[in-house]
Amino acid sequence: MAETEIGMSTDNIKGLLLALSSSLFIGASFIVKKKGLKKAGASGIRAGAGGYTYLFEPLWWIGMITMIAGEIANFAAYAFAPAILVTPLGALSIIISAALAHAILQEKLHTFGILGCALCVVGSTTIVLHAPQEREIESVKEVWHLATEPAFLLYAAIVITAAVVIIIRVIPHYGQTHVMVYISICSLMGSLSVMSVKALGIALKLTFSGMNQLLYPQTWAFTLIVLACVITQINYLNKALDTFNAAVVSPIYYVMFTSLTILASVIMFKDWDGKNASQIVTEICGFVTILSGTFLLHETKDMVEGSSQSLSLRLPKHEEEDEGLDPEGIPLRQLDTLGPK
Repeated sequence: MAETEIGMSTDNIKGLLLALSSSLFIGASFIVKKKGLKKAGASGIRAGAGGYTYLFEPLWWIGMITMIAGEIANFAAYAFAPAILVTPLGALSIIISAALAHAILQEKLHTFGILGCALCVVGSTTIVLHAPQEREIESVKEVWHLATEPAFLLYAAIVITAAVVIIIRVIPHYGQTHVMVYISICSLMGSLSVMSVKALGIALKLTFSGMNQLLYPQTWAFTLIVLACVITQINYLNKALDTFNAAVVSPIYYVMFTSLTILASVIMFKDWDGKNASQIVTEICGFVTILSGTFLLHETKDMVEGSSQSLSLRLPKHEEEDEGLDPEGIPLRQLDTLGPK
């Protein structure tokens, strides 16, 4: 595998460029979809209340197509670079989403939010410079073997069980008031979808290079897993976006999704095997820097310049309207209201 002067393999650079373009498309799609959801909710039942009128809204479909374009680029990135490199670069979509939310949706971006964006860039750069080389895989059967090892099977069982419990037991009580509920489902299922997307991407990459992997049932099994996970993610992400502030949903989703995906990748693909403690600690520090940036974006989302007010999660729209408050200017809830005690 060829390496450039900066020590990155050619495949890693291809994955990096694809991941950057993916962040651009996905960051913009959050805002376009949000606009579509708001427009659809004005003339029908909101997505957060179980409605699907947004399916008839052209603006939502534009956002959806933009997101699909980003996901296709992301899909291709996973075929060339390890998840521990590709996934953290999603932080750039947060920056794009926050900036567009500030400009288009009038969701204020505080000075500390700008600092948060800078921290995301620094953390992403650190991870890129210390990312592991992509594992050499010659068949989708090899990926299937990695996915069926006891450690990853245990992880998958815990993820699926947690998602089912949240859907059945938690959503009816806390789905409309706690942003973590919907995002938890998206993130849990997202970590499994990324592993399957990477497997499918590798299968297609090998097929295009002359080694047909479409003959193996494992390729189609990974395809079905991807479809099931992605449909689940889209459904609950729509509910989160319609119910809560877009600039709050984006960073929280990124933090949870990225953390779980890196964990899943380390377990399944053993990304840290062969790396010394210094390299691992540097990557972790890069990721923590990104988390710090997203935390700043989250905490300062609705703060006005010169204000020291600490802000957090946004009340659902139907509660805002019942109280006669401006649905776009309401302060966010305090962090201590997160989740059932």
